[in-house]
Amino acid sequence: MEVIAVLELTFKPESLDTAREVMTRVLKETRGFPGCVDVKSIIDVKEPNIWRFVETWESAAHDAAYREFRGGEGAITDLGPLLAGRPSLATGTVDSLM
Repeated sequence: MEVIAVLELTFKPESLDTAREVMTRVLKETRGFPGCVDVKSIIDVKEPNIWRFVETWESAAHDAAYREFRGGEGAITDLGPLLAGRPSLATGTVDSLM
C-alpha cells in the first residue's frame, strides 16, 4: 500500500535562494531513492518561506528506509542553518473510500 508523506519546512526569508539550491539537490536524491513514486514541491502562496513536499512511496518499508537514510549517511547537513523552525512530517495512506 502506498504511503504519502508531507514534509513542511519553514525557511529563514534571507535563506530562500540557498534553500532552493539545497532542496534541488536533495529532491534529485529523493526522487531516485528506491520506492519513491513521486515528490511534489509546494511553496505557500501567502508565506513563500514555507515549503511543503508531498512524497509518495511504494510502501511503508520504502518510506522507513528513506527516513533511515536521511537520519544517517544521507543527512542533509547544510539544511539546518537555513530553517526558521523545526520541520514537520506527517504520513498516511490514501483512503479510496472518500
